[in-house]
Amino acid sequence: MALELKDIQKSYREPDGTELPVLNVEHFLLGDTEQMALVGASGGGKTTLLNVISGISSPDRGSVTLDGTNVTRMPEPMRDRFRAERIGFVFQTFNLLQAFSALENVLLGMSFSGRKVSRTRAKELLEHVGLGGRLGHKPAQLSIGEQQRVAVARALANKPSLLLADEPTASIDVANQENILNLIRKSCEEEKVALLLVTHNLDIAQQFGRVEQLAEFNKVGGQS
Repeated sequence: MALELKDIQKSYREPDGTELPVLNVEHFLLGDTEQMALVGASGGGKTTLLNVISGISSPDRGSVTLDGTNVTRMPEPMRDRFRAERIGFVFQTFNLLQAFSALENVLLGMSFSGRKVSRTRAKELLEHVGLGGRLGHKPAQLSIGEQQRVAVARALANKPSLLLADEPTASIDVANQENILNLIRKSCEEEKVALLLVTHNLDIAQQFGRVEQLAEFNKVGGQS
């Protein structure tokens, strides 16, 4: 299995000191190269779950195992390096650096892993997502859809084993949402990367063979 969660619990503190439970996941599996959509309402814990999976945030208890490695046992610097090497992220708002070109954004993503930066692979990825003629363009010179294509290329730059996509089509106009979704899915298939995509859009989710409702396995008392 590429990803396994066991007994994950995560809470936050309200300003008045009250504990707010957000996650209570007994068990979750995502297989090698498997693609699935995770559906949940806003505020239901989707982003918190992705942060825990990626090691950005530590759970209060439980374990996250990726490729046989228990991420939750790592000290923070090791988690950061492991995330850069093994996990790609595609965000709703792209998170591109505005002063950098498309090529430079992808190269920067590569540099965080500590591996050798490959301009050849960066160019190949951008060509693969249809931006071979936009390598030197900065985000402001690209359409919204093109910016998300850069983000997809950056997420795959280090040949991760898992790609996490957080509402990746939410900022895209309806006419181009399917194109972006197909690009993400096809790219993950070709690169042999497992895909976990979270969304509140059922039309997007229904294009996946596996669809899970977060509320069905996140057993937070009275909340999902």
